[in-house]
Order: sequence, then C-alpha cells, then structure tokens
Amino acid sequence: MAAHRHFDKICAVVMAIAVALTLWLMGAEGAGRGGAPEYERKLFDDSRVHRVELAVEDWDAFLQNAQEEEYVPAQVTVDGEEFRQIGLRVKGNNSRRLTGEYGLSRYSLKLEFDHYVPGGSYHGLDKFSLDASFQDNSYLKSWLVYDMMDFMEVPSPLCSHAWVTVNGKDWGLFLAVEEPEEGFARRNFGPGHGQLYKPDYRSLRAENADVALRYVGDDADSYPNIFENGKFPVTAGDERRLIRALKILDSGENLETAVNVEEVLRYFAVQVFVMNWDSYLGHTGHNYFLYEEDGILSILPWDYNLAFGTYALGMTDPIRDPTVLINFPINTPASGEVMRKRPLYHHLMKDDRYFAKYHEYFDAFLAGYVESGRLEERVLEKAGQIAPYVKRDPTAFCSYEDHRLAVETLLEVCRLRGESVRGQLSGEIPATIRGQQEQPEARLDASHIHLEDLGDFDDLRRAAKAGGSPG
Repeated sequence: MAAHRHFDKICAVVMAIAVALTLWLMGAEGAGRGGAPEYERKLFDDSRVHRVELAVEDWDAFLQNAQEEEYVPAQVTVDGEEFRQIGLRVKGNNSRRLTGEYGLSRYSLKLEFDHYVPGGSYHGLDKFSLDASFQDNSYLKSWLVYDMMDFMEVPSPLCSHAWVTVNGKDWGLFLAVEEPEEGFARRNFGPGHGQLYKPDYRSLRAENADVALRYVGDDADSYPNIFENGKFPVTAGDERRLIRALKILDSGENLETAVNVEEVLRYFAVQVFVMNWDSYLGHTGHNYFLYEEDGILSILPWDYNLAFGTYALGMTDPIRDPTVLINFPINTPASGEVMRKRPLYHHLMKDDRYFAKYHEYFDAFLAGYVESGRLEERVLEKAGQIAPYVKRDPTAFCSYEDHRLAVETLLEVCRLRGESVRGQLSGEIPATIRGQQEQPEARLDASHIHLEDLGDFDDLRRAAKAGGSPG
C-alpha cells in the first residue's frame, strides 16, 4: 500500500509538471504571431492613459549626466505594480543634445528590466521607452504612424500614453513605446524568431553604406553599423545570411528570395505618406529596425517625432514650403542621389510588378485609413483622451493652446496629403520630383499650412525662456 501511495504521489507530481509545461508552452506560443503577451494587455492597453512612477536616488545628478547616456538603477511602478532594480537612461540623439543645449530636462527615457536583474521583465517585456514628444506639440506623431503601420500589417512597436512622475512629483505626459528586443520579436515572430538589428551611423560624415543596406563585399567587418547593433548575439551564420540577402538586393534580381517584398512595400507606403526624412529614405538613412529570418529581410518602423514634413535637423537647405512638402512625390520620395543609394526602395521600384503593388497598397491605405474617416476618428479620440494631461504637463515643450493647434494642423496635413497622393495615383498630379518641377501648377495648394505649428525650435526657445523644465 505504501508503494502504491508513493506511486500515486509521483504520478501527481508528473501530471502537475506536465500541466505547467503545457501552460508555459501555450503562453510562449501565444506571445508570437497573433498571440497577445501579458504586457500588451497591461501597459499597452491604449484605451486609457497609464501611470508610470519613477524613483531615482539622485535625479538631479541623472539629469546633469544625461548626455552620457549611462544607466542608473531605479524603481518603477507601472499602474500600481512595483519593479525594483531596473536600468534607466536618457535616450535619443539630436533630441537629447538639443534638449540639453536649450537648458531643458524633458528627456526621453529607456527603462530596461533585465539590465541589473538577469531575466527581469515587465510581464514578458524586457525594455520600453518613454518618448518626450520632442518637436511634436500634438503628442501624437509617433503614436499615429505606428497605428498606420499596424493598419497596414507591418510589425510595429506597441505604444500608449503614460503620465510620468519622478520621486513623487509630476514629470509629464509621455508616450510609452515597446522597444524592439526579445519581447517584441517573440510577440511578432514567435519564440523561434530570427535576428533583429538597429542599423545606425557612427558619423554622418562617413559613407554608412551598411546603414543604407548596400552590399559592399562578403567580409562581415564591412558592416559594423549593422552587426554591432544586433539585438541578440550575432553568429557567423547570421552574418552570412544577411550579407547574402544584401548581395541579392544589390543585383536587383529575384528579390523575393531576399526580401519580404509585400510587407516592405506596405512599410514604404506609410513611410512615404508621412513625409519622414529622418529615416531610411532621408539623408541619415537610419531610424528603422532590420529583421532577418531564413535569409529574408524586413524593414520595421521606428521614431516619428520629426515626421509629417517637419525634419530639418542637419539639412543645410531644408525644404520649408508646405506646398512642396504636402505634394512630395510618391514615386521619387528623395533625390536621385539618395535613391540610388537606398536599394531596398530603389530596386523594388525598378520592378514593374512591385511598383504596381506599391501603388495598390497606397490605394488601400488611403481608402481604408485616410478617406474612410478612420484617421480623423482615431486622432480626435486620442486627443480627447490626453487633453487633461497635456493641460497640466509641467515639463511640456509647448502650451496647451499650441497643442490644440498642432492637433488641428496634423489633421489638415493628413487630409491634404491624402488628397495629393490620391491625385498622384490618378495621374492628376505628377508623382516624381522632375514632373512636379515641370508642372508646379498641378500641385495641391497647401500654402495656408504652417508646418512649424506641429513643433519647431521656437517652442524650445520659448520653453527655455520660461524657465525650462523643473529639476
């Protein structure tokens, strides 16, 4: 009898382990390709503004050392749930530099849950950022573009607005954004996901051919801006697959064997619509994530605070004419010099089949998201949700009145951009730079638009003159 009792106990333990393992596997599978991880239902429930409370031992020293981008230990409470020993640092390039230069302290932040605690996470999410809405008086640019990308079924970071406090004091309204790392990869591509990179330049003065996704030989050392920015350990096999894909892309032939063509075309439809030149299609060529799985490349969205024609950083002769910007051609969304160095766009557009599909996706996006009223409904709903928080934001880069003007301007920009793109698809408006230069009268008139109302350097100057952000 004793032996039977022990046998029954062993069976019970084995069954319990089996059930637990099954549930774990179900959770793991549910976190990728259609499943919703726990953090998506919590922090990234976009139906409300969340609360993120930071506790930092020496916040003043943290702000003073912001340009170093070094992690410090912190405690974060998300919607009442406390997490200790998370890594906190300032994020951004020009936004970080200029925020400091103007004497302000409203920096965007990164929160890394596994920085000090191996395996640490927020319900399966290893890292998220708090975007400060630099040069975005609407507080909506990045949120809106990610929503557009999601509509077009391009894997995109989750995001939601959050009210942030620091050491018990209000710090302001930020956009919480899922950082594309392990949690993002599992959610979008499953537990057996591929490799993820964030190509970025070391210096704008360099050639940065790898950031532009150009093939420059079979030596992995020729691609430091890609392989040194892998989100997971990069193996020799990873290097070989990616270089092979770039070589095929460089040839311009059999592109479907190296590129997730339809997804990439959907990405470019949105990317070109929102007139974002702080991107792969701009001078810098960065601000995107590169995903590779089984030798197939995808480009994923990132960083849109300078979208909707407001990018001027680093440009010696930036385009300011709203009529030129609103009508910017969808077939040549950059100068020929830039386009020839952006093979992921240029070589796809040279294929008649993909060129036609690109236009089909533009048509679907306009009809389903812009002209259907979805865009206006989403913006007005979100603007109403965040309005009480913008009103009392102590570190805001702009006034509440400027915010309301920015929301109205954003809606008008999108409306006019939609009309122009529709005209370009129908042939009423030239869809190339040369065509518009030869027929400027065909452009949609957007002279009444003031794109600086979306957020500009003058807002930073006024904020600095008013005394800057509280420390």
